[in-house]
Amino acid sequence: MEIEFYGATRRVTGSCHILRAAGYTVLLDCGLVQGSREMEALNREPFPFDPATIDAVVLSHGHIDHSGRLPHLVNLGFRGTIHTHHTTIELCRILLKDSASLAENDARYRQRHGEPDAEPLYTVEEAMRCVRQMKGLRYGERLEFLPGISVTLGDAGHILGSAFVRLEITEGALTRTLVFSGDLGQFDSPILNDPEALGSADVLLVESTYGDRLHKDFESTVAEIGQIIETSCRDCGNILFPSFSIGRSQELLYLFGQHYEEWGLDKWAVFLDSPMAIEASRIYWHHEELWDHEARLFRHNLRRMPPIDNLHLTGRVEESMAINGMKQGAIIIAGSGMCNGGRIIHHLKHNIERPECHIIISGFQAEGTLGRELVERGKEVWLHGRRYRVRAQLHTIGGLSAHGDRSDLVRWLKSREGTPKVMIVHGEEGAKESFRGFLHGELSLDALIPKPGDRLDLKTSTLYPADDDIVHENHKK
Repeated sequence: MEIEFYGATRRVTGSCHILRAAGYTVLLDCGLVQGSREMEALNREPFPFDPATIDAVVLSHGHIDHSGRLPHLVNLGFRGTIHTHHTTIELCRILLKDSASLAENDARYRQRHGEPDAEPLYTVEEAMRCVRQMKGLRYGERLEFLPGISVTLGDAGHILGSAFVRLEITEGALTRTLVFSGDLGQFDSPILNDPEALGSADVLLVESTYGDRLHKDFESTVAEIGQIIETSCRDCGNILFPSFSIGRSQELLYLFGQHYEEWGLDKWAVFLDSPMAIEASRIYWHHEELWDHEARLFRHNLRRMPPIDNLHLTGRVEESMAINGMKQGAIIIAGSGMCNGGRIIHHLKHNIERPECHIIISGFQAEGTLGRELVERGKEVWLHGRRYRVRAQLHTIGGLSAHGDRSDLVRWLKSREGTPKVMIVHGEEGAKESFRGFLHGELSLDALIPKPGDRLDLKTSTLYPADDDIVHENHKK
């Protein structure tokens, strides 16, 4: 009865952990590594197991860094069931299709430029085959999906259908409860419910994306967006929102609807320039049962989605290209959220060298991405093989992050029952170390930071490093 730490240990992306218990092997998530080309090449590295021997997967939510390697797993022989929230299946149909389409396009580009053997990690057809292996659950529904292993999903408040995973594992007379946080959202954020209470656990795997910092409070963030829009109007330029298609785009549309008159949005043309975000927005719209009370009240007063008179849903490439003829008065929401691909790259090419334009970064930017370069105030960036000077005005706002900050993570941990063994995952090294120290001082929790290949014995709560030397519970750095 053990959990082996694999993906999202040395970095934020690529979530994947391996449970071996009751005679079965189960994966928690199977996500893509995102970032530089060198980092993304890790997705083609062999799994540390035979995919055909995996009995089941439990998927916390649909974001690609948690789900994006599942079609590859299926291609290599996995034939089991992927258990996840029923809404996550709907989102994975568009997320995995988009991921596959990007991979196919990249392979074709490389074939034309000297790599005739270049192949996509998986195709659109293979992605859809993977989705057919998914089985939906609802929050709070307990399912014994393998003899001796039961799963219950709790609302994580991160994106629609996101969940923290509770596994009850029984071997003989011994039962252990393992909770995996997945990605946790902010408390009191718009649209979605707050993360549900953690409850009891013997072992807890908790993310730490923002474990070393606090977001700006939501009210200040909303005021800041309004101020940027007002300033941009005076500057006579455009506003670019690099945005994740699932979660961030829908939150922005919700805020635009709420503050339409206050922010003077009638003076602008607003573009949701992402086929995936357009489709995801429709899924959000039709699942109001997963919204918080305030958002449901707001929706009931509307007749359409969303209430923005000058919103343009630009699904076709020709419509997207036409936007770049606008030198002012355009608010453009486009993917990808980390600026490492997608239509936002084309809009950056037309606006990044113009000081009257504004770029608003509103989410986590992984190491090696263009978004990270912008946040770190690089003076020049490369876009499609050409160097561009960064002259547009850059704004980094943290209050819209779909990830909870340190205070949100601690608030969730305080809802625990008992004192579980805490393993910190899914964060950069500095964030994990900072969060570990904070948990020790604030909550008196002894937390460990596993490395790739480390294994935790769930019976004894002993961590064994990949080299098989024992690290006891009183392990010191």
